[in-house]
Amino acid sequence: MGSVQSVDPTRAPRRLSFLPRWDMVARQRSYWTLTYLRTWKGSVFTSFVVPLFYVLAMGVLLGRYVDAGSGRLEGAPSYLAFVAPGLAASYAMQIAMGETTWPVMGMIKWNRTYFAMTTSPLAVADIVAAQLLFVAFRVASTCGVFLLVMSFFGVFESAVGVLLAWPATVLVGMSFAGLLHAFSSTIRTENGFSLVYRLLVVPLFLFSGAFFPISNLPAPLEWLARVTPLWQGVDLTRMLVLGDVRIGAAVVHVVYLTTLSVVGWALAVRRLDQRLEV
Repeated sequence: MGSVQSVDPTRAPRRLSFLPRWDMVARQRSYWTLTYLRTWKGSVFTSFVVPLFYVLAMGVLLGRYVDAGSGRLEGAPSYLAFVAPGLAASYAMQIAMGETTWPVMGMIKWNRTYFAMTTSPLAVADIVAAQLLFVAFRVASTCGVFLLVMSFFGVFESAVGVLLAWPATVLVGMSFAGLLHAFSSTIRTENGFSLVYRLLVVPLFLFSGAFFPISNLPAPLEWLARVTPLWQGVDLTRMLVLGDVRIGAAVVHVVYLTTLSVVGWALAVRRLDQRLEV
Protein backbone atom coordinates (compact mmCIF):
# COMPACT_ATOMS: atom_id res chain seq x y z
CA MET A 1 0.00 0.00 0.00
CA GLY A 2 1.21 3.50 -0.79
CA SER A 3 2.14 5.81 2.01
CA VAL A 4 -0.35 8.44 3.07
CA GLN A 5 1.01 11.94 3.11
CA SER A 6 0.16 14.00 6.13
CA VAL A 7 -1.47 17.37 5.65
CA ASP A 8 -0.46 20.33 7.74
CA PRO A 9 -3.77 21.67 9.14
CA THR A 10 -2.18 25.04 9.92
CA ARG A 11 -1.36 25.69 6.27
CA ALA A 12 -4.26 27.42 4.58
CA PRO A 13 -4.76 26.75 0.88
CA ARG A 14 -3.69 29.56 -1.38
CA ARG A 15 -6.65 31.30 -3.03
CA LEU A 16 -6.11 32.68 -6.50
CA SER A 17 -6.95 36.36 -6.83
CA PHE A 18 -6.26 38.45 -9.91
CA LEU A 19 -6.38 41.76 -8.05
CA PRO A 20 -3.10 42.84 -6.42
CA ARG A 21 -2.95 44.47 -3.03
CA TRP A 22 -1.09 47.67 -3.71
CA ASP A 23 0.36 47.92 -0.22
CA MET A 24 1.97 44.52 -0.80
CA VAL A 25 3.14 45.60 -4.23
CA ALA A 26 4.77 48.69 -2.72
CA ARG A 27 6.65 46.53 -0.20
CA GLN A 28 8.53 44.88 -3.06
CA ARG A 29 9.96 48.18 -4.28
CA SER A 30 13.17 47.77 -2.32
CA TYR A 31 13.73 44.30 -3.83
CA TRP A 32 13.35 45.48 -7.42
CA THR A 33 15.33 48.65 -6.76
CA LEU A 34 18.20 46.63 -5.31
CA THR A 35 17.99 44.16 -8.19
CA TYR A 36 18.28 46.96 -10.73
CA LEU A 37 21.10 48.71 -8.87
CA ARG A 38 23.08 45.47 -8.94
CA THR A 39 22.46 44.70 -12.61
CA TRP A 40 22.02 48.05 -14.40
CA LYS A 41 25.59 48.11 -15.69
CA GLY A 42 24.93 44.98 -17.72
CA SER A 43 22.01 46.70 -19.49
CA VAL A 44 23.60 50.08 -20.17
CA PHE A 45 24.76 49.16 -23.66
CA THR A 46 21.54 47.53 -24.82
CA SER A 47 19.33 50.13 -23.15
CA PHE A 48 21.08 53.38 -23.96
CA VAL A 49 23.71 52.82 -26.68
CA VAL A 50 21.89 50.41 -29.01
CA PRO A 51 19.05 52.91 -29.64
CA LEU A 52 21.59 55.39 -31.00
CA PHE A 53 23.12 52.72 -33.24
CA TYR A 54 19.66 51.73 -34.51
CA VAL A 55 18.81 55.29 -35.50
CA LEU A 56 22.20 55.92 -37.09
CA ALA A 57 22.37 52.64 -39.00
CA MET A 58 18.78 52.20 -40.13
CA GLY A 59 17.56 55.78 -40.25
CA VAL A 60 20.55 57.89 -41.24
CA LEU A 61 22.91 55.63 -43.19
CA LEU A 62 20.37 53.31 -44.81
CA GLY A 63 17.98 56.22 -45.23
CA ARG A 64 20.37 57.88 -47.67
CA TYR A 65 19.68 55.08 -50.16
CA VAL A 66 15.91 55.05 -49.76
CA ASP A 67 14.32 57.14 -52.49
CA ALA A 68 10.68 57.51 -51.57
CA GLY A 69 8.36 60.46 -51.18
CA SER A 70 6.15 61.14 -48.18
CA GLY A 71 3.22 59.57 -50.00
CA ARG A 72 4.98 56.22 -50.00
CA LEU A 73 6.14 56.58 -46.39
CA GLU A 74 2.73 57.12 -44.79
CA GLY A 75 3.24 60.87 -44.61
CA ALA A 76 6.76 60.83 -43.14
CA PRO A 77 8.99 63.53 -44.70
CA SER A 78 12.02 61.21 -44.77
CA TYR A 79 12.91 57.59 -44.26
CA LEU A 80 14.53 58.50 -40.93
CA ALA A 81 11.29 60.09 -39.74
CA PHE A 82 9.44 56.96 -40.88
CA VAL A 83 11.70 54.33 -39.36
CA ALA A 84 12.64 55.95 -36.03
CA PRO A 85 9.18 55.72 -34.36
CA GLY A 86 8.84 52.14 -35.57
CA LEU A 87 12.19 51.25 -34.05
CA ALA A 88 11.16 52.80 -30.73
CA ALA A 89 8.00 50.67 -30.60
CA SER A 90 9.93 47.56 -31.68
CA TYR A 91 12.52 48.16 -29.00
CA ALA A 92 9.76 48.31 -26.38
CA MET A 93 8.78 44.77 -27.42
CA GLN A 94 12.37 43.56 -27.16
CA ILE A 95 12.93 45.07 -23.71
CA ALA A 96 9.68 43.55 -22.44
CA MET A 97 10.71 40.17 -23.76
CA GLY A 98 14.16 40.38 -22.21
CA GLU A 99 12.63 41.11 -18.81
CA THR A 100 9.92 38.43 -18.87
CA THR A 101 11.68 35.37 -20.25
CA TRP A 102 14.99 34.38 -18.65
CA PRO A 103 14.38 36.37 -15.42
CA VAL A 104 10.99 34.69 -14.89
CA MET A 105 12.39 31.22 -15.49
CA GLY A 106 15.28 32.00 -13.17
CA MET A 107 12.93 32.97 -10.36
CA ILE A 108 11.10 29.65 -10.83
CA LYS A 109 13.76 27.13 -11.75
CA TRP A 110 17.18 28.32 -10.60
CA ASN A 111 17.07 30.76 -7.68
CA ARG A 112 13.42 29.90 -6.82
CA THR A 113 12.70 33.43 -5.66
CA TYR A 114 8.98 33.08 -6.33
CA PHE A 115 8.73 30.18 -3.90
CA ALA A 116 10.38 32.26 -1.19
CA MET A 117 8.08 35.18 -1.91
CA THR A 118 4.93 33.07 -1.57
CA THR A 119 5.98 31.89 1.89
CA SER A 120 5.46 35.49 2.96
CA PRO A 121 2.10 37.31 2.99
CA LEU A 122 2.61 38.12 -0.70
CA ALA A 123 0.05 36.67 -3.11
CA VAL A 124 0.86 35.68 -6.67
CA ALA A 125 -1.04 38.70 -8.00
CA ASP A 126 1.09 40.99 -5.80
CA ILE A 127 4.28 39.40 -7.12
CA VAL A 128 3.28 39.62 -10.78
CA ALA A 129 2.11 43.23 -10.38
CA ALA A 130 5.43 44.31 -8.88
CA GLN A 131 7.44 42.56 -11.57
CA LEU A 132 5.37 43.96 -14.43
CA LEU A 133 5.69 47.45 -12.93
CA PHE A 134 9.45 46.93 -13.00
CA VAL A 135 9.16 45.88 -16.65
CA ALA A 136 7.16 49.06 -17.32
CA PHE A 137 9.95 51.08 -15.71
CA ARG A 138 12.56 49.39 -17.90
CA VAL A 139 10.54 50.00 -21.06
CA ALA A 140 9.82 53.61 -20.08
CA SER A 141 13.44 54.44 -19.32
CA THR A 142 14.79 52.77 -22.46
CA CYS A 143 12.19 54.17 -24.85
CA GLY A 144 12.53 57.57 -23.21
CA VAL A 145 16.21 57.53 -24.15
CA PHE A 146 15.27 56.33 -27.65
CA LEU A 147 12.93 59.29 -28.13
CA LEU A 148 15.54 61.64 -26.68
CA VAL A 149 18.11 60.38 -29.19
CA MET A 150 15.62 60.91 -32.00
CA SER A 151 15.19 64.56 -30.99
CA PHE A 152 18.72 65.38 -32.15
CA PHE A 153 17.88 64.27 -35.71
CA GLY A 154 14.97 66.65 -36.24
CA VAL A 155 12.33 64.00 -36.91
CA PHE A 156 9.70 65.34 -34.51
CA GLU A 157 6.71 67.07 -36.02
CA SER A 158 4.70 67.47 -32.80
CA ALA A 159 6.11 68.07 -29.32
CA VAL A 160 2.83 67.02 -27.71
CA GLY A 161 2.75 63.94 -29.89
CA VAL A 162 6.21 62.92 -28.74
CA LEU A 163 5.17 63.28 -25.10
CA LEU A 164 2.19 61.01 -25.84
CA ALA A 165 4.35 58.60 -27.82
CA TRP A 166 6.38 57.83 -24.70
CA PRO A 167 3.52 56.19 -22.75
CA ALA A 168 2.41 54.62 -26.03
CA THR A 169 5.70 52.72 -26.24
CA VAL A 170 5.23 51.60 -22.64
CA LEU A 171 1.79 50.29 -23.57
CA VAL A 172 3.38 48.38 -26.45
CA GLY A 173 5.85 46.77 -24.07
CA MET A 174 3.14 45.81 -21.58
CA SER A 175 1.01 44.24 -24.31
CA PHE A 176 3.82 41.70 -24.68
CA ALA A 177 5.03 41.53 -21.07
CA GLY A 178 2.08 39.73 -19.50
CA LEU A 179 1.75 37.18 -22.29
CA LEU A 180 5.47 36.41 -22.28
CA HIS A 181 5.48 36.17 -18.48
CA ALA A 182 2.67 33.61 -18.72
CA PHE A 183 4.59 31.69 -21.38
CA SER A 184 7.78 31.69 -19.30
CA SER A 185 5.81 30.37 -16.32
CA THR A 186 4.47 27.53 -18.46
CA ILE A 187 7.53 26.04 -20.14
CA ARG A 188 9.91 23.71 -18.31
CA THR A 189 13.14 24.41 -20.19
CA GLU A 190 14.72 27.49 -21.71
CA ASN A 191 14.61 25.94 -25.20
CA GLY A 192 11.24 27.55 -25.72
CA PHE A 193 12.79 31.01 -25.68
CA SER A 194 14.75 30.38 -28.87
CA LEU A 195 11.49 29.44 -30.62
CA VAL A 196 9.86 32.64 -29.43
CA TYR A 197 12.75 34.72 -30.77
CA ARG A 198 12.79 32.94 -34.14
CA LEU A 199 9.06 32.54 -34.71
CA LEU A 200 7.67 35.61 -32.99
CA VAL A 201 10.12 38.40 -32.22
CA VAL A 202 12.16 38.40 -35.43
CA PRO A 203 9.17 38.14 -37.83
CA LEU A 204 7.31 40.86 -35.93
CA PHE A 205 10.40 43.06 -35.91
CA LEU A 206 10.85 42.73 -39.68
CA PHE A 207 7.27 42.67 -40.94
CA SER A 208 5.20 44.90 -38.63
CA GLY A 209 5.78 48.18 -40.41
CA ALA A 210 8.91 49.38 -38.63
CA PHE A 211 11.06 49.39 -41.79
CA PHE A 212 8.55 49.69 -44.60
CA PRO A 213 4.80 50.24 -44.98
CA ILE A 214 2.93 46.97 -44.59
CA SER A 215 0.96 47.90 -47.71
CA ASN A 216 3.99 46.56 -49.60
CA LEU A 217 3.22 43.06 -48.31
CA PRO A 218 0.90 40.65 -50.12
CA ALA A 219 -2.70 41.18 -49.04
CA PRO A 220 -2.93 38.14 -46.69
CA LEU A 221 0.32 39.07 -44.96
CA GLU A 222 -0.74 42.71 -44.73
CA TRP A 223 -3.90 41.79 -42.86
CA LEU A 224 -1.94 39.40 -40.68
CA ALA A 225 0.46 42.23 -39.83
CA ARG A 226 -2.45 44.52 -38.94
CA VAL A 227 -3.67 42.21 -36.18
CA THR A 228 -0.28 41.97 -34.49
CA PRO A 229 0.28 44.09 -31.39
CA LEU A 230 3.57 45.40 -32.70
CA TRP A 231 2.02 46.92 -35.83
CA GLN A 232 -0.66 48.49 -33.64
CA GLY A 233 2.08 50.03 -31.52
CA VAL A 234 4.24 51.07 -34.48
CA ASP A 235 1.35 52.83 -36.19
CA LEU A 236 0.27 54.55 -32.95
CA THR A 237 3.79 55.73 -32.13
CA ARG A 238 4.43 56.91 -35.68
CA MET A 239 1.24 58.94 -36.00
CA LEU A 240 1.93 60.63 -32.65
CA VAL A 241 5.54 61.51 -33.50
CA LEU A 242 4.60 62.78 -36.97
CA GLY A 243 1.71 64.83 -35.62
CA ASP A 244 -0.76 63.13 -37.95
CA VAL A 245 -3.12 61.49 -35.47
CA ARG A 246 -6.13 59.66 -36.87
CA ILE A 247 -8.43 59.66 -33.86
CA GLY A 248 -10.38 56.54 -34.80
CA ALA A 249 -7.28 54.48 -35.52
CA ALA A 250 -5.54 55.77 -32.38
CA VAL A 251 -8.47 54.74 -30.20
CA VAL A 252 -8.50 51.27 -31.77
CA HIS A 253 -4.76 50.92 -31.15
CA VAL A 254 -5.03 51.97 -27.50
CA VAL A 255 -8.00 49.70 -26.81
CA TYR A 256 -6.30 46.77 -28.56
CA LEU A 257 -3.02 47.14 -26.68
CA THR A 258 -4.74 47.78 -23.35
CA THR A 259 -6.95 44.72 -23.76
CA LEU A 260 -3.94 42.57 -24.61
CA SER A 261 -2.10 43.92 -21.56
CA VAL A 262 -5.02 43.03 -19.28
CA VAL A 263 -5.40 39.56 -20.80
CA GLY A 264 -1.66 39.00 -20.48
CA TRP A 265 -1.77 40.12 -16.86
CA ALA A 266 -4.55 37.64 -16.02
CA LEU A 267 -2.74 34.80 -17.80
CA ALA A 268 0.53 35.63 -16.05
CA VAL A 269 -1.11 35.47 -12.63
CA ARG A 270 -2.94 32.23 -13.39
CA ARG A 271 0.00 30.43 -14.98
CA LEU A 272 2.44 31.42 -12.25
CA ASP A 273 -0.02 30.33 -9.57
CA GLN A 274 -0.44 26.96 -11.27
CA ARG A 275 3.33 26.57 -11.65
CA LEU A 276 4.01 27.30 -7.98
CA GLU A 277 1.42 24.73 -6.92
CA VAL A 278 3.47 21.96 -8.53
